[in-house]
Amino acid sequence: MKLKTGDRFPQFTFDTHLRDDLSSVDVLNGKTVFWVLRYIGCTVCRYDVHLIAQRYQEFKEKGAQVFVVMQSDKKHVRDDLSKDDVKLPFEIIIDPKQKIYELLAIRPAETKEEMLGDGLEQLREKGAAAREAGFVHGDYEGNEQQLPALFIVNEDGVVEYAHYASSIMDMPKIDDVLKLL
Repeated sequence: MKLKTGDRFPQFTFDTHLRDDLSSVDVLNGKTVFWVLRYIGCTVCRYDVHLIAQRYQEFKEKGAQVFVVMQSDKKHVRDDLSKDDVKLPFEIIIDPKQKIYELLAIRPAETKEEMLGDGLEQLREKGAAAREAGFVHGDYEGNEQQLPALFIVNEDGVVEYAHYASSIMDMPKIDDVLKLL
């Protein structure tokens, strides 16, 4: 069942690209943004990681932290970040078996057309910006048609904001998320 504002965020254990056996409840500190993307090899997803990292101080100033969730495995995330010697100010939750996606009811699109929705032009623009910033497509992982989602959870484990994307580009922008905090 999809989460909505006021629901209790589910407890689950997870690994990140840096640590193992963390609990979704134990990591809550202030407000926590769970930014659920596709996989690290996806050009626009990797670009999102880059943009979040660039503006991470703004999240901290609002008393928030970010975890990005991806279908990627630890090796792919570490290899991708090591290409440019990137040290992120947040952790990437690795979910190659998509158990978190399933638990949070984040479904994949049934078709490529549904995944693109009416955001094809936005995707092209974002892809061009990502390529201009030096990002290229990497390995494919997980479900290529996986849709993204975003949750803001308070330190008591209550969902303050839930967004399930209807297409790959149907996601709040960083400015929007910062306003919600």
